[in-house]
Amino acid sequence: MDINLILNSMWTLISAILVFIMHAGFALVEVGFTQSKNAVNIIMKNFVTVGIGVLAFYFVGYGLMYGNDLGSFIGFSSFMLHNTPETVSGVSFEVYFLFQAIFCATCATIVSGAMAERTKFYAYIVFCVVATTIIYPLIGHWIWGGGFLAAMGFRDFAGGTAVHAIGGVAALIGAYLVGPREGKYKKGKVKAIPGHNIPLGALGVLILWFGWFGFNGGSTLDITSPLTAHSAITTLFGGAAATLSALLFSIVRYKTPDAGLTLNGALAGLVGVTAGASMITYMGAIIIGVAAGIIMILAVGFFDSVLKVDDPVGAISVHGVCGSLGTIAVGLFATDGGLFYGGGFSLLGIQTLGVLVCISASAVLSFVTFIILKKTMGLKVSQDHEIDGLDNIEHGISAYINL
Repeated sequence: MDINLILNSMWTLISAILVFIMHAGFALVEVGFTQSKNAVNIIMKNFVTVGIGVLAFYFVGYGLMYGNDLGSFIGFSSFMLHNTPETVSGVSFEVYFLFQAIFCATCATIVSGAMAERTKFYAYIVFCVVATTIIYPLIGHWIWGGGFLAAMGFRDFAGGTAVHAIGGVAALIGAYLVGPREGKYKKGKVKAIPGHNIPLGALGVLILWFGWFGFNGGSTLDITSPLTAHSAITTLFGGAAATLSALLFSIVRYKTPDAGLTLNGALAGLVGVTAGASMITYMGAIIIGVAAGIIMILAVGFFDSVLKVDDPVGAISVHGVCGSLGTIAVGLFATDGGLFYGGGFSLLGIQTLGVLVCISASAVLSFVTFIILKKTMGLKVSQDHEIDGLDNIEHGISAYINL
């Protein structure tokens, strides 16, 4: 048996497990950054997202994303894994599918945090089905499945756009249409609704950072490639640089070392380097990380105060904004073709156009889905239910026992 096939399949399997662990991180971040009365609801959404995501990808999503290309627009074969090869890209097909299926579920999770604390549970479930059967696989085919963006030369190594940007844009549309939480805006002024457990949020960020080594490093599908370790180091540097830049910028802007913004800063840096983790230098990762930490804070303020879009966990800024800008930054910092490395403006133009196409498609598909849900089953819980908390109303149990 081919030793490289064994080693690479083992590495991809380990990476898939690391990415799966990221769901625990997402759940803890969302719980920690929101109110205690909605903790069970958030946990339920994160659990159900995994179940829906992997099964939807098996029945429909994989075929649309990686099936035989139809007009450079969509895949159309291999549904339920029929007629699939034994190996793909030098790894066992079953391991490859596992890795891709968990990626699919990760994309949908981003929407949960931005719409937390006021969205109907069943409405979110329906959107999750649509996101994992249509939105993510369709755009993913354009980027990774042999579609027109891939043919154009668009680069997205580990999903800066395919996972994070399209998830962040869907979160923006959903958060806008569901409306803000009760008491968030009074007479046009923003009222902070603090999370109830920052230590849980911090633990979630660390778990996400841990899983990100599989998310980015595993995307090589090749443990023997020098790009695997390189991607892990750029991931480390991006997160570290953004943590510090967010910390320092929060001190300058708000006169205090803000814990929530610092934690989100780490995530912003990790998202920012995802698209180019294998293509940028260590210094490039640090620069992107520094920029992501600062841009994330500016974006949080913009969405919160200017657009009046209530995002309890900052998912739109972390994933949507930093995922988009990080993908565009590949056109600047890629050592092969980037503007700063003598490649001219060609790659930068391709990256910019590709991001605009993807986020536009995500916005349109998400808007149509959410509008239909809003007009039929409704998106937002009643005012009384929101004030009382979603845990007891929608799930009949509280996360915490009052002593």
